[in-house]
Amino acid sequence: MRTPTTPRPDPGPGIGSAARTPPAVDLRSDTVTRPGPGMRAAMAAAEVGDDLFGEDPTVRALEDRLAGLFGFSGALFVPSGVMANQIGLQLLVGPGEELVCDAEAHILAHEEASPARYGGIQTRTVAADRGVISAAALAGVVRRGNPYTLGTRAVEVEQTHTRAGGTVHPLETLRAVRELTQRAGVAVHMDGARIWNAMAASGTSAAAYGATADSLSVCLSKGLGAPVGSVLLLAAAQLPRARRLRHGLGGGMRQSGILAAAGLYALDHHVERIAEDHANARLLAAGLRDAGFTVRRPETNIVLVEAPGAEAIVARAAREGVLVTAPGPDVLRLVTHLDVGREACQRALEVLAAARIEVGPRVRNFAPAGHL
Repeated sequence: MRTPTTPRPDPGPGIGSAARTPPAVDLRSDTVTRPGPGMRAAMAAAEVGDDLFGEDPTVRALEDRLAGLFGFSGALFVPSGVMANQIGLQLLVGPGEELVCDAEAHILAHEEASPARYGGIQTRTVAADRGVISAAALAGVVRRGNPYTLGTRAVEVEQTHTRAGGTVHPLETLRAVRELTQRAGVAVHMDGARIWNAMAASGTSAAAYGATADSLSVCLSKGLGAPVGSVLLLAAAQLPRARRLRHGLGGGMRQSGILAAAGLYALDHHVERIAEDHANARLLAAGLRDAGFTVRRPETNIVLVEAPGAEAIVARAAREGVLVTAPGPDVLRLVTHLDVGREACQRALEVLAAARIEVGPRVRNFAPAGHL
């Protein structure tokens, strides 16, 4: 287990980017992590084959492991979470058919309109409390089709919910959604981009979450720190079509065991330590609150901060080597991960507190948005 408080030195040409010195603290996303020596060694030593021929043993090992862990009969390794989601949705919802999700879902806000563009899927949204869709809300939206009315084919839920600040769908909520959809003959796809964080925060098992969905995308490059890759979990009978969809979307890979090996290493070494990221997120939230910011208590590793003049604060912090993002004009977003330890978080707090003082007078007339 490694919990660095400062960035690792750049490994040099041919291994990492020698052209850029990493910032002191990078809290833009949990996707910015870089493979450590153990993960790099596992990748270098991976046994490989041609995955399009189904001959890469390391890819098969990763797929089998995750399918067994979450209780699915099939799994497909793909380059990205977006691709995993889009394949999963197209398996459940045909062109001209309806998908229900929440209005702030990642598949709507951050996936380039792919459900409509590539799947011909009509989406309809439902109100969600901080990204958590309830069965009660769905009951008034999910509809049965008839010759004159388009029926709902699938519901999508997100675990954890990115735009809501890493919120967790409670297991009992997911089970209620599953019960409602099964009665209506509707499928469920779960975007599990940060499901590892949900498991760490709630103590819920992978199998328990898996039982609430017909398909589930699992990301390896967020909480687990692998450099690339996601796995779509699904019924084995759907694998032939899923492989064709992956190929058509440009996701067919050859000796991809080199990438899958990073995922296997992460499963062995980076799952249990996710709780440290959550502790660091709470540390950041408490410190920012003490510094005068309005902060919602984080459930997992994403911290949303009400910050008038957010873009100016981002620029000011960047000059001090602390990187954060501003998803809105008055909102900061900080995401903890395995490459940012406690000391680095303390440094971020110092810089952001100073930035708030410097920027604050320029935005005296700010009226709190109240959405945090």
